[in-house]
Amino acid sequence: MKTTKMKKTAALVMSLLLLFSLAACGNEKQAAAQDVSEPSSGSKGSEGRSSASEMEDAGGTDETVSDTESASTGGGKKTLVVYYSASGNTEEAAGYIAAATGGDLFELEPKEAYTDADLDWTDEDSRVCREHENEDERNVGLTSTEVPDWESYETVFIGYPIWWGIAAWPVDGFITANDFTGKTVIPFCTSASSGLGESGKLLEEMAGTGDWLEGQRFSSGVSEEEVKAWVGTLGS
Repeated sequence: MKTTKMKKTAALVMSLLLLFSLAACGNEKQAAAQDVSEPSSGSKGSEGRSSASEMEDAGGTDETVSDTESASTGGGKKTLVVYYSASGNTEEAAGYIAAATGGDLFELEPKEAYTDADLDWTDEDSRVCREHENEDERNVGLTSTEVPDWESYETVFIGYPIWWGIAAWPVDGFITANDFTGKTVIPFCTSASSGLGESGKLLEEMAGTGDWLEGQRFSSGVSEEEVKAWVGTLGS
């Protein structure tokens, strides 16, 4: 009887030991599986996720900078319409050109503005007549000759009224103060009867730089449709 009880007890102990052994083995496997699917902060998998996140952030920043730079440079060809207007006719034509081209306007303003009396060409003592007779007096100071972001403009229109067959001399200061290298320059003028004449050629010689086109003369009170039609021919 004692022998039989001892055998049963031994069998029970062996069974319990086997169960403990299997349970321990299962826990080790579970722990190993967790190490693979959830890598620690020092593991290669964690570094991979962090690096990818940093690259995405960097990519987003680069893209934002690129968009800003693109906006600042216009993303393409920019047009500037520079003009001096004595009585408003050239200003009107300049506005039509800017509207047709999507260009920016830049008005040339003499430091000492011309009055109606100054512009009376029938009066020999008027300012404009004195300047015409004495070239030394044609050096008209302007409030500004510097265009913001000048280098970004590829096409520049230069507008002026015709005075005694040439460009009104208040534009001269702008021409001599700027470098037109790499720019297409298109002169235009307004007058009651005179044509463009040699005004554009003389300005080109004065500038010494830029690719100057022939240009166009508009009558006083030119319509927007006429200006748009002319602008449309420039790309052909």
